[in-house]
Amino acid sequence: MKKHLIGIDIGGTKCAISYGLYNGENIELISKEKIKTGKPQETLSQLKELIEKVLNNQQLVPSDISAMGISCGGPLDSQKGVILSPPNLPGWDQIAIVEYFESYFHVPVYLQNDANACAVAEWRIGAGRGTQNMVFLTFGTGLGAGLILNGQLYAGTNSNAGELGHIRLGDYGPVGYGKSGSFEGFCSGGGIAQLARLMVMEKLQQGETVNWCSREHINDITAQQVAEAAFQGDELAKKIYKISATYLGKGLAIVIDLLNPDMIVIGSIYTRAKQLMEASLREVLEQEALSQAYQVCQIKPAVLEENIGDYAALSVATLNL
Repeated sequence: MKKHLIGIDIGGTKCAISYGLYNGENIELISKEKIKTGKPQETLSQLKELIEKVLNNQQLVPSDISAMGISCGGPLDSQKGVILSPPNLPGWDQIAIVEYFESYFHVPVYLQNDANACAVAEWRIGAGRGTQNMVFLTFGTGLGAGLILNGQLYAGTNSNAGELGHIRLGDYGPVGYGKSGSFEGFCSGGGIAQLARLMVMEKLQQGETVNWCSREHINDITAQQVAEAAFQGDELAKKIYKISATYLGKGLAIVIDLLNPDMIVIGSIYTRAKQLMEASLREVLEQEALSQAYQVCQIKPAVLEENIGDYAALSVATLNL
């Protein structure tokens, strides 16, 4: 029998309500509604109204819903169901969001940070389906991770497990997660852009030209712009992505040696730039990772990119079903 689920995806600029069906193996996304993110009480009220609208459209009542799942950027406390003070959600301080929706709809509500939620989605219905020990890396604007260990989501003592972006991989380097040379510094959209700005400036100060970036636009460089230049054969752009891939390999070697996963799934930038990164990544892993652990670990790009936020929130709802 299919179970009715509601997913709530809370982001810095927009929020979404998704409705889906779960049969124990697959999640079918049926509908989605979006609003702009604003002040917490105003946004929560709008989300509540949106859920009621979805239920009416589907001719359902709250008691038909098996569970609701909430995906939100951290920090948060998943056990207490409280959003703490996410940097991309100013004013969202100590928001008891689980209690808010449970007290109104009287159905079970579960909260996870977005990296954990995406990990569960890729594990349930994506690239990691069938694995027992899987690590998911966001590799987007920042670098977060979700851990599936022994067939269960592992969130840690106070919901802080999987913050791999904070690991320092180099004494110097792009700043990510408030730390120079961090895993996030080298392996995120913001970090790649920082690295590109430094390397482009170096070329320009040596009197060379960079076809894809002039001096007046150096502060506007994006990771996507660098990738496009690299795919067109630009050597500097390819070198930038090779550096990122090298540090990705160093970071993954730590993950493989420590957790011995059967799969690592990498999202966003890696899914689009795998061709630029895989060879250097593999070269480092051959040198750095424990061979017995590396041999049993598959490394795959994420497959739920387009609707991963919706599937992530719905997947959180399945955790205790």
